[in-house]
Amino acid sequence: MTAPIAPSVADIRAAAAMLEGAIVRTPLVAAPRLSALLGCTISLKLESMQYTGSFKDRGAYVKLSRLSPAEARAGVIAMSAGNHAQGVAYRARHFGVPAVIVMPESTPFGKVERTRDLGAEVVLSGDTIDAAAVTARELASARGLTFVHPYDDPDIIAGQGTVGLEMLADDPALEVIVVPVGGGGIISGIATATKALSPGVRVVAVEAKLFPSMYEAVHGMPATSAGYTIADGIAVKAPGALTRAIIERLVDDMLLVEEAALESAVHLLMERCGVVAEGAGAAALAGVYANRELFAGRRVGLVVTGGNIDARLYAAVLNRGLMRDGRLVRLRVGIVDQPGVLARVVGVIGANGGNIIDVVHQRLFFDVPVRQADVDIVVETRSADHVHALLDDLRAAGFPARVLVSRSSAP
Repeated sequence: MTAPIAPSVADIRAAAAMLEGAIVRTPLVAAPRLSALLGCTISLKLESMQYTGSFKDRGAYVKLSRLSPAEARAGVIAMSAGNHAQGVAYRARHFGVPAVIVMPESTPFGKVERTRDLGAEVVLSGDTIDAAAVTARELASARGLTFVHPYDDPDIIAGQGTVGLEMLADDPALEVIVVPVGGGGIISGIATATKALSPGVRVVAVEAKLFPSMYEAVHGMPATSAGYTIADGIAVKAPGALTRAIIERLVDDMLLVEEAALESAVHLLMERCGVVAEGAGAAALAGVYANRELFAGRRVGLVVTGGNIDARLYAAVLNRGLMRDGRLVRLRVGIVDQPGVLARVVGVIGANGGNIIDVVHQRLFFDVPVRQADVDIVVETRSADHVHALLDDLRAAGFPARVLVSRSSAP
């Protein structure tokens, strides 16, 4: 089989013409509060505003529009953890093409249901996207379906590359574009467009440290990807061959980010910008957040690639963000187990401006004397300094108190 040829900027321009009016022309918006925090001028390319919640709609449209009549009648198949699935399913319905999507068994239920709601047949198989790919290839061969690769395909790359064209058109003064990387489809397209039109603009890739497959491939390192990451959309163990070649040639830097930085980025996008992003969608911000010295004083465009995050996971991330900031803490307070004492504790917290969320008594454990009790109190606070003041007041009132859950630097 002939190896696929990397798309050119002309191919990406052709894809842009094809997509005009067919997708959301997403905005590149200024993020002044993030800029002040991180010491650079940040703009956000909000691909989370696409109909299916991610950039994947672009490549799927281009790929499916170029199927032959016979291929369209037979149908398509794709493997995906969610965003590519929804992009392919949505465009398959648009073009009247049957679609089968193979998803890992661990895919969040919401993403599975949204894909089914778009009319696709969903097959759950394997524990990773790479295991799902094996099943997808087998089904493609058995049923005569056209395999729609999520990233290692020239049409897909060309479609995703239109993001770069739009960013440069909206802000020609950009100095750096930062892009999340899993298999490498979107950064390959963006880098191709950027280096052809504005070669002085740096293109920076960001991967989850638990799944550094592209970083390791480019640097000739053994593969280590494993585990579970909040950035499930870029949790790819086997990066594309075509995308790897493009990244080696055109991408200026590659950064790996810890889970804590990814969580913080999701939280920051909501709190500072009112933007809902999934873990993979927030990876570009995580890269800047964890490496701000590399971007200091620069004009930086961040691609928010998707906003399809599970609601329960999102709630957990936001609460953990409040804890890291010292604005939600669990205090353990020692009291004498008699009437009126708990009211005094509550009074101290209220007088100090703390908002009590939950109270639990701990009376039954052997390390608590029988006439005493530990009370675990979840309190909403203003800051880490406010926590310090609250603890000081409780101790001054005769109540031993300590923080059970908060950021690591809390008292």
